[in-house]
Amino acid sequence: MPKVIVPLAEGFEEIEAMTIVDILRRAGVEVTMGGLETLHVKGAHGICVIADVLLKELDGDMFDMIVLPGGLPGAFHLASDVTLQTLLQTFDTQGKSIAAICAAPYALKSAGVLKNNYTCYPSFETKINHEGYTPTQKVVCDKNVVTSQGPSTAMLFTLKLVEILCGDAMAQQLQKDLLLTF
Repeated sequence: MPKVIVPLAEGFEEIEAMTIVDILRRAGVEVTMGGLETLHVKGAHGICVIADVLLKELDGDMFDMIVLPGGLPGAFHLASDVTLQTLLQTFDTQGKSIAAICAAPYALKSAGVLKNNYTCYPSFETKINHEGYTPTQKVVCDKNVVTSQGPSTAMLFTLKLVEILCGDAMAQQLQKDLLLTF
C-alpha cells in the first residue's frame, strides 16, 4: 500500500487538503497528516483539522510521496519550516514523488526542488519567481514533481496522484465513482 505525507501548516487551504486526503484514502493509500507546529491546525478559512502526528516525528523513508496543500499563509509556513524543507530535499534526492497545489509550489521553490515546468494559483507565479510557469495546464508533471492551480483543480490533481501511486485503472474508477467529467 502506498504511503503519503500531507503536511498541514496554519493557514492551509481546506478544500485542497481535505480533497487530497479523502481521494487518496478512497484509493487505498495510507495518508498521514503531519502538523507543522501542532496537531490542531487551523485552515485559511477557520476550519480546524486534527493532524495524525507532528511532521517532525515522521520518518520520511517510510513514505512514497509528499503532497503539499496550498493556502495562505500556509504556503509561507511550509516554505519556512526547516523540517519540511529538509524532507522535500531528501525526497527529491531519492527521486520520490513530490506534489504541491495552489500557492504551495512556493515551498518547493524554497527547497530547491521545483522543476522547470510547473503551475500554481494564477498570479502567484510572481511570488514563486521561477521560469517554466505553465498557466494553461491545470496539472503539470515534470520529473518527480506534480503541481496544480488551486481549489477547483484539487480533484483532478489528486486523481493524477492516484494514477501515479495506484495506476490508471484506479484513477479512472475513482473518477467515475466521484461523477467527474472533464
